[in-house]
Amino acid sequence: MTVDKKPIRFGHTEGHTDICFDDTGNYIVTCGSDGDVRVWEGLDDDDPKSISVGEKAYSAALKGSKLVTAASNNTIQVHTFPEGAPDGILTRFTTNANHVVFNDSGTHVAAGSSDFMIKIVDVSDSSQQKTLRGHDAPVLSIAFDPKDVYLASSSCDGSVVVWNISDQVRVTTWKLLQKSSDVSNAKSICRLSWQPCSGKLLAVPVDQAVHLYERDSWKEIGKLTDDFIKQAVNVVCWSPCGKFLAVGCVGGLLTVWNVENQECLEREKHEKGYTVCGLAWHPKGDQLGYTDTEGCLGLLEGLSAGSVTSSKLPSSREVKDYDDLFDDDDDDGVLEDHLSEKQSPSKRPFIEDDDDDDLMPSLGRSRHRGAILDDEENSLDVASVKPEMEKEAGENYKHGPVEPPGRLSYDGPLPTPRQKPFQSGSTPAHLMHRFLVWNSVGIVRGYNDEQDNAIDIEFHDTSVHHSMHLTNNLSHTLADMSQEAVLLACESTDELASKLHCLHFSSWDTNKEWMVDLPKGEDVQVVCLGQGWAAAATNAMLVRVFSIGGVQKEIFSLPGSVVCMAGHGEQLLVAFHRGTGFDGDQSLGVLLLQLGKKKRQILNGEPLPLSRKSYLAWLGFSAEGTPFTVDSEGIVRMLNRSLGNTWTPVCNTNEHCKGKSDHYWVVGIHENPQQLRCIPCKGSRYPPTLPRPAVAILPFNLPYCQVTTEKGQMEELFGRSVLFHKHLDFLEASGYEIDETAKNQAQKEQQELLMKMFALSCKLERDFRCVELAELMPHNVVTLAIRYASRTKRMSLAQRLSELALEKAAELASSCVEEEEEVEEEQEDFRTQLNAGYSRTATEWSRHQNRIQQQPSREKEQANVVEEEEEEEEGGGGEVEVDDEACMENKKSLHKLFNKAGNSTEQSPKISLMSSREGRVNPFKVSATVKPSGLSTGQTRSTNILDNMVKSAKKMAAPVSQTSDKQKSPVLKPLMPKPRSKTQATLFKVSTNKNANKSIDDKEKEVLKMETAVPSPEDTENRKPRTGFQLWLEENRNSIVMDHTDMDEADIIKEGMSRFRLLSTEDRMSWTEKAKRGRAEDPTELKKRKRTEGEEKDQVNGSQADEAPKKKKIVDASAKLSAFAFNKD
Repeated sequence: MTVDKKPIRFGHTEGHTDICFDDTGNYIVTCGSDGDVRVWEGLDDDDPKSISVGEKAYSAALKGSKLVTAASNNTIQVHTFPEGAPDGILTRFTTNANHVVFNDSGTHVAAGSSDFMIKIVDVSDSSQQKTLRGHDAPVLSIAFDPKDVYLASSSCDGSVVVWNISDQVRVTTWKLLQKSSDVSNAKSICRLSWQPCSGKLLAVPVDQAVHLYERDSWKEIGKLTDDFIKQAVNVVCWSPCGKFLAVGCVGGLLTVWNVENQECLEREKHEKGYTVCGLAWHPKGDQLGYTDTEGCLGLLEGLSAGSVTSSKLPSSREVKDYDDLFDDDDDDGVLEDHLSEKQSPSKRPFIEDDDDDDLMPSLGRSRHRGAILDDEENSLDVASVKPEMEKEAGENYKHGPVEPPGRLSYDGPLPTPRQKPFQSGSTPAHLMHRFLVWNSVGIVRGYNDEQDNAIDIEFHDTSVHHSMHLTNNLSHTLADMSQEAVLLACESTDELASKLHCLHFSSWDTNKEWMVDLPKGEDVQVVCLGQGWAAAATNAMLVRVFSIGGVQKEIFSLPGSVVCMAGHGEQLLVAFHRGTGFDGDQSLGVLLLQLGKKKRQILNGEPLPLSRKSYLAWLGFSAEGTPFTVDSEGIVRMLNRSLGNTWTPVCNTNEHCKGKSDHYWVVGIHENPQQLRCIPCKGSRYPPTLPRPAVAILPFNLPYCQVTTEKGQMEELFGRSVLFHKHLDFLEASGYEIDETAKNQAQKEQQELLMKMFALSCKLERDFRCVELAELMPHNVVTLAIRYASRTKRMSLAQRLSELALEKAAELASSCVEEEEEVEEEQEDFRTQLNAGYSRTATEWSRHQNRIQQQPSREKEQANVVEEEEEEEEGGGGEVEVDDEACMENKKSLHKLFNKAGNSTEQSPKISLMSSREGRVNPFKVSATVKPSGLSTGQTRSTNILDNMVKSAKKMAAPVSQTSDKQKSPVLKPLMPKPRSKTQATLFKVSTNKNANKSIDDKEKEVLKMETAVPSPEDTENRKPRTGFQLWLEENRNSIVMDHTDMDEADIIKEGMSRFRLLSTEDRMSWTEKAKRGRAEDPTELKKRKRTEGEEKDQVNGSQADEAPKKKKIVDASAKLSAFAFNKD
């Protein structure tokens, strides 16, 4: 082995240094006490790139495009390579970290610190960490097992420990080193190293020797010593092939060993005698870089590690002869993989020492050996070699680049590790000082250090509650807070169960706390609070819902393990794992439940959208109650209830970051005003607890196209305005009071934007686009658009907009009719429920109650329901319906009754009809002016408490005078005056004298007497102008009678009513229009109205004669249009 020793050169200031190569071997990376990381393109590089990471840099590791450093600010930082741009902070310690390393795959980083702890961090998700505790002094060195099963560490407490990574427990411990109080006082930094690929041996520097320990048995199987080593061994490093071991000593001695025969192949003395503290092999194995404690960099070239791998390659004929014993199809692939290793640095080298079987059984791959066996090895008996290799092939399946015989290879995407549960608004649990939660209500901080283990609770609004300081005796790690309570939770231990602790500070009770123990083996993973309830998700895939007072209410299972959970009002939002994601993607689902009186499920496990290769970073509600999510790529998404509960991206926080490693930590969202409240984190994903970080406000922006143009800007503004005001409709539908001013302002803003976009489209001569925009406008804004189109001489556009306006007007009218029909149906349902269970016989319902308006019969009443619908379609108000025959026959009796004011016991022989608008009279009501026959005239009967029952103020009729003033004349008042049509106005303006009225009355009486001889369905129609239903019944009466010959008149009306209801809205409207036209042309209508006026005049005059001192009540002309019983004085 001929070694070329290059002259050393100055790299850093005096102090500890570290060195590593990149995967290609093109760069040398060093760090030192000056706080800089320098990237050298070779030892002769006079201008290396410098990256400042802090005041001091203790260690550096490089894998792929990630450079991690352990700096003096107690952090493990990540930078991009070779650019050197900051890319975040992986983790923090309470003191400085002394050593940092990558695993072989580059997915995890391990770091050992002076606070006695070791942390293993997932590079893609820094929140996924494992902490190894057990050392009693600062950690000196750590080393990853190539198979990612074990991790070895050395400490100032004198121990070397091997840990099981998955279980986070010690496997074995050796007391080998001299104890010291700190790294600076240690005799050696004791840099450990595992043998590459197989991990068969662990090399540990102990005093002036290197101990070799066997994997799994953990027995010492060898020791490397040399007479030239006079001082302690400081650092060891295996060559990439795993055959040679480089050793650096305190006195500056460098040695290279062949581990197989424990032979020292090379000795080199540092030219200045400085202590070697850093060693690194070139990926090809032909160079060895080293650094010393004075900041110098050196290089040894010409080492034979690389030449061994190339000189041992057999001829192609030998390879084929050997591999013919196995599978011929894959021979070329094996060689190609090996020869292209330089072009594919990500592949793990598979060339191993073939003669180390004397030391222990080889763990090399059987398919690899054909490419590296020399002539002597080829002369071995193949039958004895093959079983041994096949046995070892299965053991090392995942560590070789070629699959074993008989197994299919898989080149598809790999499964993504599942995201662990987290609490929204919290920082990682491994931090000593952390936020348990930060939301729109307040902040909960946790402190867990040597001085204190406590929780501080602070409210943004101190009027809600004052700040609190709690001793964290139970080690609570989860928290949430609302306007009513603070909810805490802790994990279980060997002695204690997992607990849920609630501080219900808004309770009026003196006992404001409650605590619940979970079943054994079940741990709380996420908690949340809502209005009057609290929820906890556990590792048993259960969600437990409690009342805010501690009553267990609901419990349900999740389809997968929980990831995050949030609550607001009566809404509960849960994110969980739907399955296993691939290629870096998470597969999450979401549940949205309504926990009010009417419990329902809004989202039933639908997939939760995330960005590519990202994870969920925040889940919660806006202050207005709309669900939002934020992923690790900074994309904020909002639940769009109006679009089938889809998720709409509304912001990208990374667009506002200045550096690649900067992030925004979301703490709250508001829709009105549109604000995203978050904390800027420079160089990390999480903010520090002290000093208190400042909150920044970011705007929302929908990712529309061409937002730099005027059109794109207005479209984005309009879409955002519509989206962010949908919560008003949701709140209104949920029964909450809303701010009408804000709603009107939003509508005004949207209308202005629509008109601006309409004007811009007109300017661009985009008529079709103008019509599309007009379709989004309300009816009144379409009118403005028509005017604008007319003024700009776009008459064809104006014509189309006019047609659109007519359509919108028709839709508006039909919607109004439908709403009125719904109200009428609700009215009928109310009446039915009110009168349920009471008979309508003549005994109970047909007696006169001393009212002008009485209950109709059941059949006539049901017919009135259809007539009411027709009146709704006509848009008219209710009219007072008076049976003409009943009025004529009861004139004198009614007049006498009101004069006697309740002293008469006479019964009316007829039943007068009520107003269809008045609604059904309370059947329990007893008139104060009428005494039953069973009572004497001297007795008085109290008014029933149900007398004042009404369903709606809108539908309540003006009651007949039943006061104690018995001198008042009976006057009928209409409910709502019907709008006057031109025809009606003309008819009512015709003046008639009293004699004419009398002659008309005489004729009408004769006609009525003739019609009463033969019952006719038209008797009920004389009460008021004919409706559409009545016209339809006249034409279809014969068909109904033919179908049902045994029906009486009441059943015919009922059957006709049911058939008329089955007609379409258009057909019913057409019958209504026919009825309107018939009213204007029917001369009998005029006669009826004149006759009614004459009768009313007679009645009023008679009343005036008997009650001269009493004033007559004045009725205006508009009321006369709706009630035919009034005259105009």
